[in-house]
Amino acid sequence: MRSKRSKPWIHRNSRFIIAGIAAVGVAITAYLTIEKLTGGTVVCPVDGCDNVLNSEYATILGLPLALFGFLAYVSMGTMAIAPWLINSDSQKQLRSQLENWSWLFMFVGSVSMTIFSSYLMYIMAFEIESLCLYCTGSAICSLSLLILTLIGRNWEDIGQLIFTAIIVGMVTLVGIFAVYSPIYSATASTENTYGVTTASTPAKVALAEHLTEVGAKMYGAYWCSHCQEQKNLFGKEAVSKINYIECDPKGKNSQTQLCVEASIKAYPTWEINGKVQEGVVSMENLAKLSGYKGPTNF
Repeated sequence: MRSKRSKPWIHRNSRFIIAGIAAVGVAITAYLTIEKLTGGTVVCPVDGCDNVLNSEYATILGLPLALFGFLAYVSMGTMAIAPWLINSDSQKQLRSQLENWSWLFMFVGSVSMTIFSSYLMYIMAFEIESLCLYCTGSAICSLSLLILTLIGRNWEDIGQLIFTAIIVGMVTLVGIFAVYSPIYSATASTENTYGVTTASTPAKVALAEHLTEVGAKMYGAYWCSHCQEQKNLFGKEAVSKINYIECDPKGKNSQTQLCVEASIKAYPTWEINGKVQEGVVSMENLAKLSGYKGPTNF
């Protein structure tokens, strides 16, 4: 009589590994979510994290993208450990069904997460042109989860698996373009006032005119959420009077070469009287930096 063939090592331990990788993803996305919601600063060992994490791509439906990543990793980890919660001999059939269904859900989830992460890696490399280690780490976790769901068990119907992956991929891509359509619409705008919803006071208009007179420049990118925040501080009428320089080559009226020559590393960046100021600057500080002497009831 032949001995029963033992399971391969990866099949016996795949759920443990998946749960561990999901935990890493949870830690990364939880940290990014907390910092975003509390207005904190993400600590990053390389330049570029701020550009990526503060871009419009980092927000979906008004919420941090990291929050959705956090929920996705929590779901993957939960599905990985779910069968372990059923140890009773009387519930063996239930556990078997849960194992089968959880594998399918983990496969669907990992395919969707990998496609979304791949898209974000493309945006990071070719649109934002900055490196974010946290985003890269999350993408590696997503790809690792997909690989483990593929090799972590014996899939009986490979054809059905491929068909499922194609459907999930199509749905994910449609979702990506749907949630990011406002950003692509922004590239069609030739006005500095795109996305500006606030009104301008006479003092803000006067400050904007003064900034232009003294040669002040605001460098930014159409997808930059902090740039939109800065513009909204001015309001529609005032922001149309400032000297705004679009740095992203994909943006309308792009002046990328000027940004390169000025060594711009963050958006927005102000250049006023030979001094460089990164980040959103208050009206009061802009007035002080530029030597503005007009009304200050901003």
